[in-house]
Amino acid sequence: MIQGLNAAFGYRKLTTLLRRKYRLIINKKKTYRLCKEMGILHPQRELKNPVPKKLANNRIVSGPNQLWQMDIKYGYVAGKRRHFYLASIIDVFDRSIVAHYRGKVCSTEDILRTIQKALFKRRIHEQEHKLVIRTDNGPQFISKAFHAFCEQAGLEHERIPNQTPNKNAFIESYHSIVEQECYQRNCFETYEEAFAVVDRFIRYYNTERIHGSLYDWPPKEYLRLVTAGLINPKKIAL
Repeated sequence: MIQGLNAAFGYRKLTTLLRRKYRLIINKKKTYRLCKEMGILHPQRELKNPVPKKLANNRIVSGPNQLWQMDIKYGYVAGKRRHFYLASIIDVFDRSIVAHYRGKVCSTEDILRTIQKALFKRRIHEQEHKLVIRTDNGPQFISKAFHAFCEQAGLEHERIPNQTPNKNAFIESYHSIVEQECYQRNCFETYEEAFAVVDRFIRYYNTERIHGSLYDWPPKEYLRLVTAGLINPKKIAL
């Protein structure tokens, strides 16, 4: 009765097939029981050990290198009709883009190299408190390699619940700025042109573009003024 290509179906699809083709009145539970009695069920797939998931917590950020947010955004190269990737790390406190990566692909290894660059730049190994990195649930961030890296580096990795971009609001806001002030104002013909423009924009963003939430200072200058004790830092609740 069940033969050919249909023999590879699971019990749920077999139930649908039996109803449509043979007009049987049968539910999936009975189909499963019959398949089990005949010994024709495929072995169940082994469940992979999932990476432990720590959900994003409500936090008060009062200084740099307490909470970073990381995410990936697409760009488009019109001359190639292809997309590229932009992965960025933002410090929630001073809004600096601590490190970024742009490329034709974006693997877990690319993400880890970007984080290593950021850790070295901010000299995280010298600070006493633990740095928290917050991401969404993209494949690069839920991989075992990413989890192992954070464990080894002493980082606390937390992930936002699905469909809650507001939990990653600072990197999402930055992506909106990139879209409006960089992507929409340029038409890239080559990858090299796109990467050069993106690099230049991020330098401008960090050193010149003023932020209303930072007393109208750019991120780099705001951090310098706070560190020197010339302005009072703003505490951020998120």
